[in-house]
Amino acid sequence: MKKFLVAVLALVLVMTACLASAEGAIKIGVIGPMTGAAADYGTSVANGAAIAVEEVNAKGGIQIELNVQDDEHDPEKSINAYNNLWDWGCQMIVGTVTTNPCIAVGAQAYEDRMFMLTPSASSTDVIADKDNVYQICFTDPNQGSASAQYISDHTLGTKVAVIYNNADAYSTGIYQTFEAKAKELGLEVVAMTTFTDDTTDFSVQVTSCKEAGAELVFLPIYYTPASMILQQAKAMEFAPIFFGVDGMDGILSIEGFDTSLAEGVMLLTPFSADGQDEMTVNFVKKYTELYGNVPSQFAADAYDAIYTLAAAIEKAGITAETPAEEACDMLIAAMQELEITGLTGTMTWAATGEVTKSPTAVVIKDGAYVGAQ
Repeated sequence: MKKFLVAVLALVLVMTACLASAEGAIKIGVIGPMTGAAADYGTSVANGAAIAVEEVNAKGGIQIELNVQDDEHDPEKSINAYNNLWDWGCQMIVGTVTTNPCIAVGAQAYEDRMFMLTPSASSTDVIADKDNVYQICFTDPNQGSASAQYISDHTLGTKVAVIYNNADAYSTGIYQTFEAKAKELGLEVVAMTTFTDDTTDFSVQVTSCKEAGAELVFLPIYYTPASMILQQAKAMEFAPIFFGVDGMDGILSIEGFDTSLAEGVMLLTPFSADGQDEMTVNFVKKYTELYGNVPSQFAADAYDAIYTLAAAIEKAGITAETPAEEACDMLIAAMQELEITGLTGTMTWAATGEVTKSPTAVVIKDGAYVGAQ
C-alpha cells in the first residue's frame, strides 16, 4: 500500500506540473518501473523529477511538462513506453531508470535521434556506441573499482565473497571490475556465486560465503534480492559485513522488510540524505513533506537530471517547437560544455556520455542511511 500511495503522489505532482506548464513547455518523458519489484526506483525517480520540474517552472524561465511512463523494469514494456512518449511529442527523456530497459530503449532512441539522460542506468552498455545517451549516475566500472578500493583502504576485510546476478548487465559489469581491482589490491575473493532474476532461495549462495569464511560479502545487486540474502544470512547466523552499491539504495523502503536486518550494511552512493549542505537539506525536507519518506539516491539523481537538462536546454536555445531530432544534436553539444553542481556532486560529461563525479560511502544505522567515516 505504501508504494502504491507513493506512486500516486508522484503522478499527482507530475500531473500538476503538466497542467501548470503545458503551453509552450518543453516536453520531457520519464521511463521507469512505477510498479513491480523495482517500483521503488521508478517512483523515487518520478518524485525527484517532479520536485525539480516544479522548482524550474516556478522560476519563470523555461517551462517543462513531464510525462511519466511505467515500464515495470521490462525491456519490451520500456519500448512500448518510449513509443507512447514519441507519439506524445516528447523532445527528450529522463530514463530509463534500470539498465536492461535502458539498453533496449537507447538503441531505438539512437535510430530516432531522441536524447536520453538516464538518472540511474549505470552499465557502460547503456552508452556504448550511442552518442545520444548520457548518464547522471557513475558507471558500473567506477562502482566496482571504487568499492574494492574503499574496502581495502578501510580494512573492512581481506577475505571477500561476492554474490551477483549473472543475468543482469548492471550486476555483472560491477562484479567484473570489482574482481579485477580486488586482485590488484590483494583482497582475496574466497567465494563467488551467482543467481538470476527468478531466484528466490539464496541458501546455496549464503552457505558458500559462510563456509569460505568470508569476512565481507560484496553485493553488486538490486535491493529485492539483497533483502532476501540478508534474511537468509540471519537464519543461518552468518554476520559478515555486507557491502553494496547504488542498486541497494531503497532496501529500507521495502514493504514488510525488517530493517534491523540491514543494520551495518554499507553501500556506495552519490547521495546521502543526512548531508548538511543547504541544497540537500531543502530537498530532503520538501521530499519528506510530499511523500512521507526520506529520498534515496534515485530521487536525487532524477532531481539533478532535470536541472541538468534545464541548463542544457537554455545553453542550446531549445524551445517547445524544436523537434526531438534537432534537440538531440543540440543537447549533445551543450552537455559537453556543462559543469553542474547538484545533490549528487559536481558533474561534467565526456563525449561518450559518461559522467565524472566521485561516489561516497554510507552505512545503515538505526534504519537510516548515514555517511560512513
